[in-house]
Amino acid sequence: MYSFEPSEEQLMIVDAARKFASKELREHARNADEKGDLAAEIVHSGWDLGLLPASIPEEYGGFGERSAVTGVLAAEELAWGDLSGALAVSSANLVALPLLLSGSEEQKKEILPQFCSDSYVAGSAAVIEPRYDFDAANLKTTARADGDSYVINGMKCDVPCAAESEWMIVYAALDGKTEGFLVRKGTAGVQVKERDQNMGLKACPLYSVELRDCRVPRSQRLGGDKGTNFDVIASSSRVALAAMAVGVARAAYEYALDYAKKRQAFGEAIGRRQSIAFMLAEMFIDIEAARLMTWEAAWLLDEKRDAHREAYLAKTFADDMSLMVTDRAVQALGGHGYIREYPVEMWLRNARGFAALEGIAIV
Repeated sequence: MYSFEPSEEQLMIVDAARKFASKELREHARNADEKGDLAAEIVHSGWDLGLLPASIPEEYGGFGERSAVTGVLAAEELAWGDLSGALAVSSANLVALPLLLSGSEEQKKEILPQFCSDSYVAGSAAVIEPRYDFDAANLKTTARADGDSYVINGMKCDVPCAAESEWMIVYAALDGKTEGFLVRKGTAGVQVKERDQNMGLKACPLYSVELRDCRVPRSQRLGGDKGTNFDVIASSSRVALAAMAVGVARAAYEYALDYAKKRQAFGEAIGRRQSIAFMLAEMFIDIEAARLMTWEAAWLLDEKRDAHREAYLAKTFADDMSLMVTDRAVQALGGHGYIREYPVEMWLRNARGFAALEGIAIV
């Protein structure tokens, strides 16, 4: 059975992530959302936390060891500060952690040290496709072997930090199986289009990417000839997004709770009224449930056990939970909840995206 007591190292990481989320992400979240841009210095400040190098062993340039449990603890705190900022700060994970989980020894030694430098390095993953029946296990983007290369064709959307990433992992169907391919910036046949304009996540740069006869060497197939362990990558991504959904929901709940304690109506705080009090209680219960489901799935990953079902259930529940909680936070504020001066409407817009987003975060 996993422990509910974080280690001293985990407490230090969570504390650092919480301080950064409070002082940097939360402080600038509204301005970043309005401008549709996250200040570079904030992203670089987040990189200085060293969360990614702390997950990479010394032999590959890091100074730690990957732990999915530690990752979800940090991801919740970052998303509590701001979801767009959390995704941007952790974009390098999208290349480095799949390499760590499924890359060949040669790929790890060549690429992982690049993500352990003092300077921020963006990374990206192209998973989502712009179609109503999108399924990461049944992709329409295809790869075919051609001599000493693979040729990739397809269309992707909601690709984080695609324009600035030195490396991008493109997921495509090869002989009916989802495989990852390491694509270097500037590779012929890769066209990063204009930024996607979404309802939420306005400060996070998400792009559409077209791959037209994109040719990559065989050595850049994730995992080499052995291939990609996509199940563990997908599960690691789902627990990351579930943790971030918990973070966004927690932010909305805490704000609504504080508001309900202070807002006076008919001679008393509105939080004393049964309709508001019961609603807040249900919000809290569902947040706790989603967090525990996420922790369980992350623990299974750390134990090298099959976490496919638990990760899927955690994300599915957290998707719905975050939307419910943020919507009720708007309701708790009444008319103020719909005004942009208050952050709950932004959290609702961001939370709405979880159900549609796959593979844009990983721990």
